[in-house]
Amino acid sequence: MTYLISFGVLMALVLVVFCTIRWWNMRLVGPNPVPLLVFVAILFTSGLDVGLIMFPLAFDFPLYADTAENPAYAFSNPLALEFGFWGFLIWSFYFLTTFYFCAIEPRVRFFDKPVVRFVNNVVIITTCAFTGSLFLVYLPFYLPTIGDGETVVTAFYVIVFLTVLAAAYSSTDIRYVRILSIGSSTAFACLIALLWINAGITPSQFGASISNIGSYFANIHKFVIPLTDYHEFYLFWWFAWSIMIGQFTSRFVGGIKTQHMLLALLVIPSIPLAIWFSVLYHYYTAGISTDGILNIAMVIVGTTFVINSLDSLIRLYTDNLDLTAERFGKWRYVAGNTLVLFVLVLLFKSQWLQIEWIGAIVIALYVSAIVYIATRAGNVLKDARGTYGTPQFDRSTSGEG
Repeated sequence: MTYLISFGVLMALVLVVFCTIRWWNMRLVGPNPVPLLVFVAILFTSGLDVGLIMFPLAFDFPLYADTAENPAYAFSNPLALEFGFWGFLIWSFYFLTTFYFCAIEPRVRFFDKPVVRFVNNVVIITTCAFTGSLFLVYLPFYLPTIGDGETVVTAFYVIVFLTVLAAAYSSTDIRYVRILSIGSSTAFACLIALLWINAGITPSQFGASISNIGSYFANIHKFVIPLTDYHEFYLFWWFAWSIMIGQFTSRFVGGIKTQHMLLALLVIPSIPLAIWFSVLYHYYTAGISTDGILNIAMVIVGTTFVINSLDSLIRLYTDNLDLTAERFGKWRYVAGNTLVLFVLVLLFKSQWLQIEWIGAIVIALYVSAIVYIATRAGNVLKDARGTYGTPQFDRSTSGEG
C-alpha cells in the first residue's frame, strides 16, 4: 500500500502543476457561486472533520514526540509534523478536484458513466461512515466522565446516532450548507479563543509555539511520501475525501482564477490550522489539562464539524443517485440515510471496513479519469475556458472585489 499511496500523491502533485500552468488564467465559476471567503469556509468545514479537534492532544503530539519508538519523526517537532499532516501542501488535493469538477468534468462527463457513478457514490457513503466512526472512537477521551474514559459505551452510540440524524436532516435543504459552514467556522474561532484565554497564552508564548511550524517548510519534501504507517493512513484519508469534496465545493466557486484558487487553498485554510495547532501544542508542552468545560467545548465544535461534513456528503450522494428528499419525502429521506450511515459507522468501528481501501479506490478513479480523457475526450479540452463560467459573470459575487 505504501507504493500505491506514494504513486497517488506524486500523480496528484504533477496534475496540480500541469493544470495550474495549462489553465493559469482561467476564471472558474460554479453553478452556485459565493464570495471567496464563504467558499473557503464551506471547503474548510466540509473538508475537515472531527479528527482536527480530537487527534492532536489525544494521540498525535505524544506519538510524534516519542522519537525513541518512532525515529522517523526525529527530523522535526510534533507541531510541525501535525501541521504537515493537515495543512498547506495537502490542500492541493482539494484544489485539483475542485478545479476538475468546475472546469473539466462538465465537458468530459466521466463521472456520469454508470460504473464510475456507482463507485464514486460508494466512496462518498463509506467515507461519511468513517467520519462518524472516528467521532465514536475518540469520544471517550474527551468525555471521560461518561464511562471509564476508554470504552465506547451506550451513551456514545446515542450521541453519534443523533449527530448522523442531525446531518441527514440538515442535508434536506441546500441553504443549510452556508449556515453550517459559517457557523462551524465561527464556533472553531471561538474555541481557539476559549483555549487561548483559559491558558493565558502571551504573545511571546504563542510566537514561540507557532515558530515550530517553520520546520515543516524547511522539510516539506519529506511529507510528500509516507514517513510511517500512520502518515500513510493520513494520506489515504485525504485521498478518500478528495474527489467528493471537490465535487461538492466546485458548485460554489465564485469566479476566481485558477492560479488564485490554488494560492487561496494552500494559504487560507492553513492559517487557522496553524493557530489551532499552536495553541494546542502550548497546552501539550506546558502540561495544561483540558478536563471539564474545555473538553465539552471541543466535543461540541467537533460535533458541528461532523454534522457539517456529513451534511455536505449526504446531499452530494443523494443528488448523484436521485435519492432526494423531494422524491421520497423529508422523513423517509432522513430515516433512510440515518439508518444506512449508522450501520456503516458500526462496520468501521469493528474495523470490518478500512479507509485505506477507500483511498485506493479513489486513486484508481484518478487513473481511470486520466486514461479516459487521454484516449477519448482529450479534444474537448483544447478550448476550455471554464465550464460553468461565462464572460458575462457578475464580479460583484465573485469575492474578488
